[in-house]
Amino acid sequence: MAGVVDETADRRREQRGWYWYDWANSVYSTSVLTVFLGPYLTSVARAAADPHGFVHPLGVPVRAGSFYAYTVSVSLLLSVLVMPLAGVLVDRTGRKKPLLGACAYTGAAATTGMFFLGGDRYLLGGALLVVANVGFVVSSMLYNSFLPQIATPDERDAVSSRGWAFGYASGALVLVADLVLYGAHDSFGVSEGVAVRICLASAGLWWGAFSLIPLRRLRDRRAATAPGSGAQPDPGRAETGGGPLGQGWRQLRGTLRDMRRHPLTLSFLLAYLVYNDGVQTVITQASVYGSEELRLDQTTLIMAVLLVQVLAAAGALLMGRLARRYGARRTILGSLAAWTLTVAAGCVLPARAPVWFFALAAGIGLVLGGSQALSRSLFSHLVPRGKEAEYFSAYEMSDRGVSWLGPLVFGMAYQLSGSYRAAIVSLAAFFVIGFVLLARVPVGRAIAAAGNPVPDRI
Repeated sequence: MAGVVDETADRRREQRGWYWYDWANSVYSTSVLTVFLGPYLTSVARAAADPHGFVHPLGVPVRAGSFYAYTVSVSLLLSVLVMPLAGVLVDRTGRKKPLLGACAYTGAAATTGMFFLGGDRYLLGGALLVVANVGFVVSSMLYNSFLPQIATPDERDAVSSRGWAFGYASGALVLVADLVLYGAHDSFGVSEGVAVRICLASAGLWWGAFSLIPLRRLRDRRAATAPGSGAQPDPGRAETGGGPLGQGWRQLRGTLRDMRRHPLTLSFLLAYLVYNDGVQTVITQASVYGSEELRLDQTTLIMAVLLVQVLAAAGALLMGRLARRYGARRTILGSLAAWTLTVAAGCVLPARAPVWFFALAAGIGLVLGGSQALSRSLFSHLVPRGKEAEYFSAYEMSDRGVSWLGPLVFGMAYQLSGSYRAAIVSLAAFFVIGFVLLARVPVGRAIAAAGNPVPDRI
């Protein structure tokens, strides 16, 4: 009995440490990607633009208003190349925590470097965004892959939801400080641009400082082989693999073949890829839409995102409770219906009407945290034991690594039409198609096929 109590206490301690990485990196997602960097980098690109409104990175003509969206797409495409390698290397060695730390601090350092983004240095801003976003995406994949190791199947919905709530609370707290600094920048003796750069850099410092807590409390586990997966160690690999990179890519090919043995898991990933593409595009492009199309000032945007953060934290906990009653799959489907209505309403918002924008932000907040948290916990049931990092690398590719399509479509729509309303109107399709695909996945059978116990309500 004492051993069971000790094991439970150790698991709870790891869970509490795990929450802190959501607290650490959510500020990057909120303050940098969602609020400040989009409008600010767009203004920097416009300062560098030719008389026709185009910049020319690598000699390619790009409308200045599309530069941020395209850069986000490039960063996510690069993440696709890095994540699978990170996943297979971790599952081979079991040394997940050092790689999590390396990715976290690389991203935090690049974010802190955004303090030097000013004038017409749009290429510097694009480069820092790419490095920071790759660090953010890969570290998030590694962080998520701890979930099935630190929580029992019946705990995962609640643990995942608490993590998201913790992150949104962190984002709200920092946004309050950002709002004070930005709104009263004259009183602090700094210009508006310097205030924005301080907000960007402080997000990197916050990310780095609070990453210390999960890195102290989480523990590495020895690499394991999933029962029945057919994967066996190959003694000859060390001699014929061309080093760790060759071994990693060979194992990745084996992982992809292994995933074909779990077609229902792949069906869930396809559905998630589609609807999450819409979610991530809303997150990264909402502030650009608000400032450029709806003509809202930066203070209004900060207050709207702050409202999203507060309601997202509450919404994550509320949807966690709904999942316990109705099941995670049904709750996610309900959130996708709400996403569709919210995006459709956003397409017809009048310009210079903060009240309507706040109403839209409230709708986004209520479904944002819960839809993400429950998707993460639901997928954790579909992962064969011993394959956590590899499978979560595929999940993260669906989460952010393949979410380049939404920003790309968004940027191209603006490139062709010159209207952000034309860009935002297409996003509803991501949620509708994702709803249909998820509704067709028999989740209980998928969990059993992965060799995991099926919870009482899923």
